[in-house]
Amino acid sequence: MTDTAKTVDRTRVARWLQEYGVYVAVVALVLFNIAFTANFLTVGNFRTQLIQAAPVLVVALGMALVIGTEGVDLSVGAVMALSAALIPLYLGAGTLPAVAIALAAGLAAGALNGVLVAKVGIQPIVATLALLVGGRGLALVLADGQLVQLHDPAFLALGTGELLGIPVSVLIAAVLAVLMAALVGKTAFGRRLVAIGGNRRASVLAGLPVNRVLIGVYAICGLLAALAGVLSTARLGAGDPADAGLLMELSAITAVVVGGTPLTGGRVRILGTVMGVLLMQLVRATLIKHNLPDSTAQMIQAAIIVGAVYVARERSSR
Repeated sequence: MTDTAKTVDRTRVARWLQEYGVYVAVVALVLFNIAFTANFLTVGNFRTQLIQAAPVLVVALGMALVIGTEGVDLSVGAVMALSAALIPLYLGAGTLPAVAIALAAGLAAGALNGVLVAKVGIQPIVATLALLVGGRGLALVLADGQLVQLHDPAFLALGTGELLGIPVSVLIAAVLAVLMAALVGKTAFGRRLVAIGGNRRASVLAGLPVNRVLIGVYAICGLLAALAGVLSTARLGAGDPADAGLLMELSAITAVVVGGTPLTGGRVRILGTVMGVLLMQLVRATLIKHNLPDSTAQMIQAAIIVGAVYVARERSSR
């Protein structure tokens, strides 16, 4: 076989893996657990896995939009911590005001990231790194470094309640996935963000509102990260700014890239992101059920993201 034929075959394999690899991996992992993991096929187990995956999916949906513009948001975990600190401070005024304030803070943080990237011209990884450090520090100051127990039933229902037999947090994540898919596939905003990720210079020359779209994308990402913080705080029943959202940026980026959205932008795969989140949740749950430490799951996450980036590079090399 000639070198050209080998390169073409390698590119085809890379394209297939990027398109369908995550689905195959999820099915393979489910079959493995059915065969070798005790009590895997139970309603309680599936419910637990979906509840744990819901906040990650909410964050990953926003991250997918940002990565689609050839950016990245490292501050999502810090924004979650900010939510965890703000909820106990304002819960006395009611659930809605407390949640609204937390979401507004996330929206403002995301918009600030967007302004730094679009208007000031700072690289996304640098702009969001500042909030990664400063945001969690601010959260710890607001909470005085303390974990605060919460007892408001209406708020706790966001993390532990059910609607029509479906956990509320799972329902919220599923609805958001549908909305994000519609945003990307059916709206001018979605088409513009993909175009900007594919070629920002050409988008500027074509007269697209590049800065406005970028600020909007980062603002949505911040808003969703804050919502994930609200859901995590409600599930835990406590505001814990020290641990809330810890390493969430790694989980979200991994899920998005494994789901087929390239780090080079120009493409957003929402369904792939959903499957990526499920894959990472299954990896972690499988390791825990087989008595392997969580640190092993993190190393596997790192290996998976390296593999996904390699596959994306092979595909784009032609």
